[in-house]
Amino acid sequence: MASNAKYINTYNDWYAQAINEDSRTGADLWRGRDASTLYDYRVIRRRYDELKGIRLSGDIKALLFYMHEGFHGNMAGMGSPALYSRAKSGTKQLISDYISEMVASLELLANAKKSEISKHEKIEFFRRSASCFGRSALMLSGAGSLGPFHIGVIKALAEQDLLPPIISGSSAGSLVAAVVGTHPREDLLAMLNEETLVALTTQNDDQAAGSQMRRKDLVDLLERLIPDLTFEEALHKTGHYINISVAPTAINQRSRLLNAVTSPNACIREAVMASCAIPGIFPAVTLAAKNAQGERKPYIASRKWVDGSVSDDLPARRLMRLYGVNHFISSQANPAVLWMLQDPTQTNALSQIAGVYQAAARDMSKAIYPFAMNLVRNVYPINILTRTWFGLITQEYTADINVLPRQRWFNPAKLIARLSSKETRQLIEDGERATWPKIEMIRNCTAVSRTIDAALARLEA
Repeated sequence: MASNAKYINTYNDWYAQAINEDSRTGADLWRGRDASTLYDYRVIRRRYDELKGIRLSGDIKALLFYMHEGFHGNMAGMGSPALYSRAKSGTKQLISDYISEMVASLELLANAKKSEISKHEKIEFFRRSASCFGRSALMLSGAGSLGPFHIGVIKALAEQDLLPPIISGSSAGSLVAAVVGTHPREDLLAMLNEETLVALTTQNDDQAAGSQMRRKDLVDLLERLIPDLTFEEALHKTGHYINISVAPTAINQRSRLLNAVTSPNACIREAVMASCAIPGIFPAVTLAAKNAQGERKPYIASRKWVDGSVSDDLPARRLMRLYGVNHFISSQANPAVLWMLQDPTQTNALSQIAGVYQAAARDMSKAIYPFAMNLVRNVYPINILTRTWFGLITQEYTADINVLPRQRWFNPAKLIARLSSKETRQLIEDGERATWPKIEMIRNCTAVSRTIDAALARLEA
């Protein structure tokens, strides 16, 4: 597929070529056979046949009883990433069929007549299902000037209607998350036109390309891309729960995840500004909020905040606690760690060995951190640098599904440089192309939770 990559301009082009490649290599035959040591195909086949039989019988009560027995995304190991590494166009057909059957059964229950199942019963069932099955979230890492890579990921997912409603962003990722969370779907799709994106992000300022981005450049960019909204206002406007990581300048304070749940009145622009404030390059930021009259006021006036990626690049634990998320997709373009990252979903021996060593180093650093901080707690700025360093090396930088750039090494001098329109366009395309091979996995792994959320939205409306 790589030799013809220049002729592939859309996901549909890519997928058609993936099908041809699977036919050539015989991977399509693998997809069509149930059997594999990677999952318990007998359990999935039995569940599929039973569920389909009950749904086709039209017995709503029997279907509700069967669904109450429980279902989850990794039943019998069917969510294993290894099942998506054999064929380019997807996984076992049995797994895709079973997921489609679960979706069809959920939709039948959601649309059943009141005489068969009351609205109250439906709502209770779907709330319970949402809690048991869980939700997916998209996490956008810090990225510096590689931020347009995230835009390409968002573009690829949005065009397939696969954007999760819960999105987090750190540093440059916070800017992209804020764009998604402040524009309704129709407006967002219009913005995601490549030429529009390039015009909005570069303002045709190719003569300044290569020079270091200044604070004024960042402020101008935020004003062009992000409406002046609070997190709560953005949620009502778009239905997206956006979450922005910020780190405190005070040594004894904890990082925060700003969103419509924990900080509904906080203003998004200042949150993004703070999350992008790389220590030593941009000044720390005082957050802002709107009071009941809509007037702007300082938010926690006594504190200032900086780059969220140094403490919580991918805030999986907090998203899990706030929203019941149990499945994570990451767009990871953080230049500080990309060079050493190993995708945990890779099954080759070298990647697995490297992953073991990295996990051991991370655990060792966590154990050393309290001792190191006690030594330098009152020695400024060494205490800040020590906290930042340990924050970087003790974080988890990968998720269940990871979208990573092909290129892992970048010129440090260009990490906060202004980009030319050509560089911006290339990064957007790189993000799209890196996402396409993950689309079918994302589609399968999120299909049930998307159906549950959509049903609940209709019923509770």
